[in-house]
Formats: sequence, structure tokens, C-alpha cells
Amino acid sequence: MLKTTRWATLAALLMVAAAAAVTPLVSQAQGQPAPAATPAPATAPAPVAAPAAAPVPTTAPASKTNGAKGTEVVENPYGLDALWRGSDWVAKATLVILAIMSIGSWYIIVTKVYEQFKLGREARVAEKSFWSAPSVKQGADGLKEGSPFRFIAESGLEAQSKHTGLLGNINLSDWVSASIQRAIDNVASRLGDGLAFLATVGSTAPFVGLFGTVWGIYHALTAIGIAGQASIDRVAGPVGEALIMTAIGLAVAVPAVLGYNWLIRRNKRAMEDVRAFGADLHAVLMSAKSQAGKA
Repeated sequence: MLKTTRWATLAALLMVAAAAAVTPLVSQAQGQPAPAATPAPATAPAPVAAPAAAPVPTTAPASKTNGAKGTEVVENPYGLDALWRGSDWVAKATLVILAIMSIGSWYIIVTKVYEQFKLGREARVAEKSFWSAPSVKQGADGLKEGSPFRFIAESGLEAQSKHTGLLGNINLSDWVSASIQRAIDNVASRLGDGLAFLATVGSTAPFVGLFGTVWGIYHALTAIGIAGQASIDRVAGPVGEALIMTAIGLAVAVPAVLGYNWLIRRNKRAMEDVRAFGADLHAVLMSAKSQAGKA
């Protein structure tokens, strides 16, 4: 019995020793897949390396940007520059005429507005100082040299003093009134200088631009016929350049017409003050003459 127990114990020890020896091998076998799986994630970052090539697109837009900058000058090859370089002397002369019309119109508008402003200022000065003077002569001397109101006052005084000889046969009132009226008409004529140019530009500039358009289209169609190609890129450019002439003509005519109408209205208001001054001056001169005759 004891001997059997010893063999059983020995067998148990052997089994425990065998289990202890096999356990590390099993754990090692189970741990081996883990190192085998690690290379797979190690290869996974390989696609991540693709963003490393991202700097390449940054250079590509740079080249496009540079290309865009390089072509900014020729972005619209059918503009005014192309029209001037590709046109003949007739089209260039038409453009020069339209430019002269535009410059002349704006010059007249600006100068006339300044003259009207100065006339209104001189009217206010005459209203304050002239009628408070002791005599017409002193009142005229108190006005600024070159003032239209001083010119009218001196014309009335001159007519009053030169009522002699054959002129003495004319009624003094009629003679002085006619002299003052001539001075007023002279002022109105100076205010109206240049308005005829504005009217001419406003009525003819569109037709000048239309002439340039017709001439440009004629040459464009001739060139297309010689080339034998009627594609849209061949037609759109030259015809578009020719149509620019019409747009320039309208751009010149519209300010001229608007400026003409505006200046005419302002001249009318300014001349109301001048005519009122002339009527009052005539009354004062006739009153002074009658009082001198009674004395």
C-alpha cells in the first residue's frame, strides 16, 4: 500500500513537472502572434507617408499663380490697347476726335460752373455795396474790376454823358436803356460761350462713335474673310473692339448733353439777377438826371 502511494506520488510529481515545462511553451506559442501582428501596423503608416507628397501640389498652384500673373496683361486681348494697336489711321483718328470732344466738354463744364459761381458772388457784393453808395459813379468804382455789374453801371453812365450831337435826338431814357441792354446782352453772350460746343458734341459724338464701329467691323469681316475662318474666337474679338467705338461715343455725348442743359438753366438764373440790376440802374440814372434838371 505504501509502495503504491509512493508511485502515485511520484507520478503526480512527474505530471506537475511536465505541466510546468509545457506551460512556458504554450505561453510562448500564444505570445508569438503578437509580434507577428506588429509588422502589419508597421506597414500601415506606409500609406500615411503619401501626405509627404503634399508639398508637390503647393508648387503646382504656385506655377499656376505665376502663370496667371504672367497672363494678366493679356487676360483681355480685345480691350482698348488691342483696339489702338490693331486699328488703322482712320480708327485712330476717330478715337482722337472723341478724346478731344470729351476733354473740351469737361473743360467747358468746369469753367462755366466757376464763372456762374463768381457771377453769383459778385451779384451779392453789388447788392450790398452798390446801392448804398452816394452816387452811381462811386458805387461802380466800389465794385471789383472786371465785374459784369461794374461794366453795366459804367455803360449806363457813359450813355448818360454822351447824349449829345445826333444822339441828342434820341430820348434819354431810351438811349440809356438801350446802352444798358447792350451791356446785359454782352454779359449773357460771355456766359453762353462754349455752350454751342457742348450742343455739337452731344449731337454728333454718337454718330462719330458709330462711324468708328462700322469701319472697325468692315475691317474685321475683311480680315476674317481673308483668313477663311469664321469661328467665334475669330469674330468676337474684332467685332467687340469695333463696338467699343459706339460705347466711347455715348460716353462722350451723354455728359455733354447733360452739362449743356444744366448750364443753360444756371445761366437763366444768373441773368435774372443781372437784368434786375440793369432795370434798377436805369431807374436810378433817370431819377438822378431829372433831379439835376430841376436843380
